[in-house]
Amino acid sequence: MTATLRIGNASGFYGDRFDAMREMLTGGELDVLTGDYLAELTMLILGRDRLKDPAAGYARTFLHQLEECLGLAHERSVKIVTNAGGLNPAGLADAVRQLADRLGIPVRVAHVEGDDLKADYPDSLAAHAYLGGFGVAACLREGADVVVTGRVTDAALVTGPAAAHFGWARTDYDRLAGAVVAGHVLECGTQATGGNYAFFTEHPGDLRRPGFPLAEIHEDGSCVITKHPGTGGFVDVGTVTAQLLYETAGARYAGPDVTARLDTVRLTQDGPDRVRVEGVGGEAPPPTLKVGLNRLGGFRNEVAFVLTGLDIEAKAALVREQMEAAFADAKSRPHDISWDLVRTDRPDAPTEETASALLRLVVRDPDERLVGRALSGAAVELALASYPGFHVLAPPGKGAPYGVFEDVYVPHGAVDHVAVLYDGRRVPIAPAHDTLVLDNLPSPESPEPLPDGPTRRAPLGLVAGARSGDKGGDANVGVWARTDESWRWLAHDLSVDRFRELLPEARDLPVTRHVLPNLRALNFVVEGILGAGVAAQHRFDPQAKALGEWLRSRHLDLPEALL
Repeated sequence: MTATLRIGNASGFYGDRFDAMREMLTGGELDVLTGDYLAELTMLILGRDRLKDPAAGYARTFLHQLEECLGLAHERSVKIVTNAGGLNPAGLADAVRQLADRLGIPVRVAHVEGDDLKADYPDSLAAHAYLGGFGVAACLREGADVVVTGRVTDAALVTGPAAAHFGWARTDYDRLAGAVVAGHVLECGTQATGGNYAFFTEHPGDLRRPGFPLAEIHEDGSCVITKHPGTGGFVDVGTVTAQLLYETAGARYAGPDVTARLDTVRLTQDGPDRVRVEGVGGEAPPPTLKVGLNRLGGFRNEVAFVLTGLDIEAKAALVREQMEAAFADAKSRPHDISWDLVRTDRPDAPTEETASALLRLVVRDPDERLVGRALSGAAVELALASYPGFHVLAPPGKGAPYGVFEDVYVPHGAVDHVAVLYDGRRVPIAPAHDTLVLDNLPSPESPEPLPDGPTRRAPLGLVAGARSGDKGGDANVGVWARTDESWRWLAHDLSVDRFRELLPEARDLPVTRHVLPNLRALNFVVEGILGAGVAAQHRFDPQAKALGEWLRSRHLDLPEALL
């Protein structure tokens, strides 16, 4: 057993940079290479693929990448662990074996199964439990070179190899929690190396092509986040903090193997492009497993009317009345009709585009006919009979299916977690023996507030970073300060009420604020802002990717001492 396990990442989503696998295998030392291909929306896409072809259901991109890189991984003795199996890990494992045979590369391929619970939820398109890393660990301990999984937690791609390498037990919670934190930082690829970073303008590094991250994991669960030498981007405490806050909530980050305590994480710069992560505490996992349900919600369609120049509000009112009258005259009205006027126009604009606003009409219904021809016919017939300058961004087409995501929870024992080894043996993975209910933690002490002083009206983003994302129909916005002084102001001033004031879309929704002093961060969870999840396309930014940047752009009274 080596003292350090180097685990890299080559994919943050299905569609990530194709040549990242080759870059990671040739760019520097590596023991394990992971690839994360799954998200809530991806499971829906793969579910629809499998409706057309029962042999489908996995991320085919991974197989194409492996065709170029399997020999490299074998030559360098790098293990590959991926959740690209999606809805069909056994199918992808077989395809990898066939590829290896065709290429003449002697690799041992194993897979993990048991996450598929569709039989228990027959009305769903896909129903999958989030498994932990011990199935992956069993495959690696028995000699697998490539491990394919279905729906495991993103961090399981790291906790599994770490547990196998260091021989961690199920109750080594602090060590496992450290690996979970490392896995969470790696899972989104270049988001840890400067991608999508709030303060990107301040760094001289080449951000056109950030390198993918890797973690040097130690036996005690601590690690160093870094990247291969000479690759683009950068790694610092800020980029790691941003990724730690991404799609999380409070101090307890729960998973099937362990609950990691994010309020214990300590980050320190350990040299150029190196951030040390240590001190992570862990607790027994919760008594239930999360199950993601994807189902078809119906059909949707939309049209964007372009309103140019004067009388924008009156033009919007006219076309809205005309469309509503057309729906009233139809045999049936779409179940859900929503309008959104986006005022992108400017007075006395130098270009036609900047003189124009957009009026978006979105319709949804279980019946495809009510959102297809009914909408397109009504919109097109107004071409010569509506407001001056009438046109649309694109003519509406047929209604498109949309998905709905929901999560439910089942006991650990409801899932048959199995490691299918490269020689065909099946090893059952026992559920967690000890569990701990996720009770609320006491609120941490607030820092001493800044003394009173002069203020200036300015954007929040001058003193705070942010990163946001989606979890089903909810969104989180993590906000962090880079100095102790900024943290003293942020912790006191950015309350839930102030957050709602700055983001009016959250004004009538439940908002919870979580305080993480070690990270100098606040994490806000906004319930229901994304409706039924990303596939339902509930709002302009359906995954809340830019919600944090909207918050940073909002103006408020900032202490001049911080500017």
